[in-house]
Amino acid sequence: MKTVEELNKIRAEKRIELDLRKNTKADTREKHILVCQGTGCTSSKSPQILENFKRIIKEKGIENVRVIKTGCFGLCAKGPIVIIRPEDTFYAMVTPDDCEEIIQSHIIEGKVVERLLCKDIDGTKVTRLDDLTFYKKQKRIALKNCGVINPEDIDEYIAFDGYRALARVLIEMTPDEVIETIDKSGLRGRGGAGFPTGKKWRATKDAKGDKKYVVCNADEGDPGAFMDRSILEGDPHAVLEAMEIAGFAVGAEKGYIYVRAEYPIAVQRLKIAIEQARNYGILGKNILGTDFNFDIEIRLGAGAFVCGEETALLESIEGRRGQPRVKPPYPAQSGLWGCPTLINNVETYANVAQIILKGADWYSSIGTATSKGTKVFALGGNVNNVGLVEVPMGTTLREIVFDIGGGIPNGREFKAAQTGGPSGGCIPKEHLDTPIDYESLKEIGSMMGSGGLIVMDDTKCMVCLAKFYLEFTVSESCGKCTPCRIGTKRMLEILEKLCSGEGTEYDIYRLEKLAVNIKKSSICGLGQSAPNPVISTLKYFREEFRQHAIEKECKTMECKALAKIEIDPDKCKACGLCQRNCPVNAIEGEGREVRHINQDKCIKCTTCIRACPFHAIG
Repeated sequence: MKTVEELNKIRAEKRIELDLRKNTKADTREKHILVCQGTGCTSSKSPQILENFKRIIKEKGIENVRVIKTGCFGLCAKGPIVIIRPEDTFYAMVTPDDCEEIIQSHIIEGKVVERLLCKDIDGTKVTRLDDLTFYKKQKRIALKNCGVINPEDIDEYIAFDGYRALARVLIEMTPDEVIETIDKSGLRGRGGAGFPTGKKWRATKDAKGDKKYVVCNADEGDPGAFMDRSILEGDPHAVLEAMEIAGFAVGAEKGYIYVRAEYPIAVQRLKIAIEQARNYGILGKNILGTDFNFDIEIRLGAGAFVCGEETALLESIEGRRGQPRVKPPYPAQSGLWGCPTLINNVETYANVAQIILKGADWYSSIGTATSKGTKVFALGGNVNNVGLVEVPMGTTLREIVFDIGGGIPNGREFKAAQTGGPSGGCIPKEHLDTPIDYESLKEIGSMMGSGGLIVMDDTKCMVCLAKFYLEFTVSESCGKCTPCRIGTKRMLEILEKLCSGEGTEYDIYRLEKLAVNIKKSSICGLGQSAPNPVISTLKYFREEFRQHAIEKECKTMECKALAKIEIDPDKCKACGLCQRNCPVNAIEGEGREVRHINQDKCIKCTTCIRACPFHAIG
């Protein structure tokens, strides 16, 4: 007679094999039309594109073609994106009106629609997805299934090895072995300072308590960040599977996903995934026929940036105002309702199943000596290929911006990149060859943070940038501690003075002193890191602050009060384009006369600068 353990193993394996067999049958169709349904493409009518494909295929009676909604492919600048498989033809900027031509030409006649092919960095048209420079230096682990599977179909997730890691854990491993594997892999938290994930799991397991919880922090609030959102939209089951593995490892039977309500697509797909997992016996009681129980609930956040801080998040889940707690005790000792609680963010969880399946040595072989694996970045700002990228740790900023990102638009010069959002710092061009890892970024005054990476060209004012992030921090401060509540407000007032032409050199000194004191005395990590954008811009762009304070000049002309737009008489060709485009008739001169600007009328809108083909205005 077989033991209970042997029976449980057979049940689990049969369940997985049955589901795989079911999906394999569905995948034998000749063609797959993949349509991105991430937030960016959805806003550009990709749902209509999906429905048009289905309608046309039905009307024409075409068989062996399957239309699949997917998550984000990553190259958001080229959306809406459609990929035809198995040949992996990559169509960019597709509109609903293009569907008829794609079906007729590509599906029926076997001819590629040349005009819809994606253009690479050098302007050449690329047929296949993998041939794009954007993807060549990436390594997708957390984004493994994004743009590949239908996130609303659990069978597709299972077909791509989904829930095999959970089955292996429940059948073959002990909680200690799971934690040892995660620890040995070198995985560090992807949501902030990079605390070792295995140590956090171990601390939660070893904490005393009859009840424990697992929490997923999906409260992604950094300006320009959309990594976690894209993972939840494109591969929600990866997060559910990882949370179950974590629950098994630390001894928890309940999990919460805290996600902001502004992510409606992510929330909807999470709900679908949870319901499907319950129906398959993969979530709930006696998972995969074992005695392991684990269930997950969604908690919606109201968009408070401070709730990205783990203890403020816990307060919100418990139904109170989101304000950080004093630490220690840490959540691993006393978290939700005073119980030991494990908290990781979405991207951290998205790596877990792959580590269990492929091993700790495989994962630790990627990256640097102290920063293992890959990192997902939301690449935005003044860069050609805006989108979602995943690169091995140690990839340089230059590679991300110029090789993957395609460089700076309109021939402008790279000036700086902001990593880590309002908690991070600026990286100037002299550090373009800095490897992106936790230690290297900290050395130059920035941080990894959750993964927002905003690129700025030489038209950006760094004083203005510091003001932008301080405005955000001030508006999002929970107000619990005086240094953050009052100190950041005073810093913002100084920056506003500098940008309006009322600042002095002494204000720069005050700004630095305030920044240091706020970092030392704020209660939580968000308050402690709030001055970072100011500190880093002062470190690398102090001369711009001095120009604002002493010379009363903003050379980028972003600060309108300090901008003075003039026409270079030696470059002016008297073409009159600037004059015709000026909205307030501030440009004077007739015929072949060199034009000049009436400073009393000029509103510093810079329209004339953009209109001049000879770069004579600045």
